[in-house]
Amino acid sequence: MDPLAMLTSLLRKSPAGDRVILELDLDHSVLSNAPANPLEAFRLINAPTMRALRDGLAEAAADPAVAGLIVHLGTCPISASQCCELADLIAGFAEHKPVWAYTESFGEFSGGLLPYTLAAHAEQVWLQPSGELGLGGLRAQITLLRGVFDKVGLEPQFGQRKEYKTAADTYAAHEISPANTEMMQQIVNSITHWAVDTIAQRRGRSAEQVWASVDAGMLTAEQAREHGLIDRIGYRDEVYAEARRAWAGETASLRFVHRYSKVSAAKELVQARLKPAVAMVEVRGGIVTGRPPRQGGGQPVAASEVVCQQLRAAAADDQVKAVVLRVDSPGGSYIASDAIRREVLRLRESGRPVVACMGDVAASGGYFVAMPADEIVAQPTTLTGSIGVLAGKFVSTGIKEKLGLVMSDVTAGAWASFMSPNSRFSDEQWAALDRRLDDIYADFTGKAAADRGMALDVLEPLAHGRVWTGLDAKQRGLIDHLGGMGTAIDRACALAGLRRDEVAARAVSMLGFLKQLRPAESSESVSGAVTFAPARLDLDTLIADAASRLGLTAHGVLSLPFAIRLDGGLGG
Repeated sequence: MDPLAMLTSLLRKSPAGDRVILELDLDHSVLSNAPANPLEAFRLINAPTMRALRDGLAEAAADPAVAGLIVHLGTCPISASQCCELADLIAGFAEHKPVWAYTESFGEFSGGLLPYTLAAHAEQVWLQPSGELGLGGLRAQITLLRGVFDKVGLEPQFGQRKEYKTAADTYAAHEISPANTEMMQQIVNSITHWAVDTIAQRRGRSAEQVWASVDAGMLTAEQAREHGLIDRIGYRDEVYAEARRAWAGETASLRFVHRYSKVSAAKELVQARLKPAVAMVEVRGGIVTGRPPRQGGGQPVAASEVVCQQLRAAAADDQVKAVVLRVDSPGGSYIASDAIRREVLRLRESGRPVVACMGDVAASGGYFVAMPADEIVAQPTTLTGSIGVLAGKFVSTGIKEKLGLVMSDVTAGAWASFMSPNSRFSDEQWAALDRRLDDIYADFTGKAAADRGMALDVLEPLAHGRVWTGLDAKQRGLIDHLGGMGTAIDRACALAGLRRDEVAARAVSMLGFLKQLRPAESSESVSGAVTFAPARLDLDTLIADAASRLGLTAHGVLSLPFAIRLDGGLGG
């Protein structure tokens, strides 16, 4: 179990009284991953982990003392994939107990499509009298920076394979390409149509009626009720008073879902060690070679040596019967991604099934490490695919001249200045770059076809660097199932021939962030050592750091180095 869950469970008190009303307050956000260190654990102490919510709701569903669940959406600072997973958890709990959702407003002069899609999985939806509901739709934005770079004196020189690998366009293109427009339009169309169909199903409406609500724009609380989107209008105190009355819970105590448990931490720890295990291995953040350096902007990275060590440790653990590879990564290094893929294949050769579970994004290198798994699970809103490659550099001589800064290379060797920011690519260097891009693209598509059991002439047209939603990826055979971690664990158990209630789903190391204090015994044991790269104070480093803070960092040729922000009303 994760250390934060252990810490909070030690502080739990037994529910007072005979009845309990569970609460889920999304204003606190939700953690898909356990905290990486003690400081982060204490900073996020009120934010539940997705695992704690999944386990808590499963246990509470069979508890006669639990009267029901009240979900407060609030500002809903969660991601799209978290929204999908929470919706599934709420719907599953609602098959056994009543669930009500309430919020002050679904946005304020803004859309609330995705938060409302989550709320629609509740039995009743409440809205504050002064609140509003605007389904609105979904918006994404294409950003091209070439004009800015021209003004400041930065020259981007990038190659890409192929037309949909539009991350290179972010740097180098002056105009939005038809391929870029087509891809982004399909992404927002796919997710919006999924949300509308889901709302229609959950609310007992036709898709046409929901589209009419989308096109109506901002609705007042009364109008939202007339559209059949909400059930009741009221403030928080009225929601709770009515729930107590309807659920015969006048004397019931309140308890957050992640604080509800009747199993002690010590007992849970012992059970996890004695049961057959489905081990969790994370690939989170940009994929880099070696061990994780300190990154500008504090973004997490998936260091290949750390991930590979965990996969080898899982193969060496007799208790581990299957592995779920949790991928939430825009990709990065081709070399690092290939090393991780190799360890996934070796783990499968040991007789342990591997199921990849995608988060918000598992694209390019993120897809590369997921594709060798026995099965792939993703959410409808996951951004995946991007089977393509890009590489290049920024030539910064122009900005240096404007600043009066002189920086000149002194080289020994014909290729010493190949990736130098102080010189442009020569024709020979461009040709070498293009050959390497072709080689990597051919290797990527060939391995993807083999891993997915598809003919290359079927897989390759789906590549070209194109980003797909999880929904579209499933229709095209790039993934196997729609769902979240619960689905992935179920599939891992099924492939291993185990019953779900017989296994413990846990990390390879049960120490959590405490493993950082323990030195590794060998290259096949788990360690969490973090190295800190010394910072260089020069202009090129400052440019790279600024790009990182803008979400433009590419960790390698298999990268999705721009952030696709989906504006659908989520606060995260």
